[in-house]
Amino acid sequence: MPPLATALVLTAALLHASWNLLLKGARGDAVSVSWLTATLGTLVYAPVALLLQGEALAGWSAAVWLAVLVSGVVHVAYFITLQRGYRAADLSVVYPVARGVGPLLTAFVAIAWLGEPAGPLSLAGIALVVCGTFTLAGGFALMRGGWTPRLRAGLGWGALTGVLIAAYTVNDGHAVRTLGAAPLLFYMLSDACRAVILTPWAMRRAGAVRTAMRQDWRAVVGVALLSPLAYVLVLQAMTMAPISHVAPAREVSMLIAAFLGARVLAEGELARRLAGAALIASGVACLALAR
Repeated sequence: MPPLATALVLTAALLHASWNLLLKGARGDAVSVSWLTATLGTLVYAPVALLLQGEALAGWSAAVWLAVLVSGVVHVAYFITLQRGYRAADLSVVYPVARGVGPLLTAFVAIAWLGEPAGPLSLAGIALVVCGTFTLAGGFALMRGGWTPRLRAGLGWGALTGVLIAAYTVNDGHAVRTLGAAPLLFYMLSDACRAVILTPWAMRRAGAVRTAMRQDWRAVVGVALLSPLAYVLVLQAMTMAPISHVAPAREVSMLIAAFLGARVLAEGELARRLAGAALIASGVACLALAR
């Protein structure tokens, strides 16, 4: 990947791990938190997006608007699934499984469907990211009777989240890379779509929304600000490098999540998690060098 694309992805990884840590601590209803973050994010980023990229709307095709709608729908499912996974299992299981399954599927779809190149370094990078994810999630201990209900829940929710990650990454990457959608404007409208979809539920459950805002206002504000920024940086990187390179490379965020899960959340097993993170870092290096 070009150096600027690599820098954008690494910055996004730091932001991504940070907002996931905040989301893990949220106690409110998952749908309420999702609606609050989408609404606040739209209100904050809409003026900036319209000021910087608003003129691009006139040239958008029907395909771009369809991609916005698909992105909004999939992100609704993604945020709710992710939050429910965090309620059922550890951050250090759900997060790496989701972030491993997602880019793996994304890379294969981008190569098979979008016709992106797949050289030796690209394939090696993808393989190392997958191996690192497996190690972070428990390694071969998973196959030796370590299947506790909490672990099974984490693997299940993580895998489902990963499928949704692949879906929105391919859709959104195609929109900005092939259809020419402006990244910040595109994701702002996707967030707005998510807020609109969830508004009828929020109106019927106003009490749950107020409770979530009172209990989780730090998480709501943090996710609303950091999540769009992190993802827009990734979308911008996708305009400079193949989706099949960017999607796995952004999983360097697991380096940070492994440390936060072990230290901040006291989930333990730091050595194994750092070993998995080292594999992922190696994979990112391969992807950064791939052309």
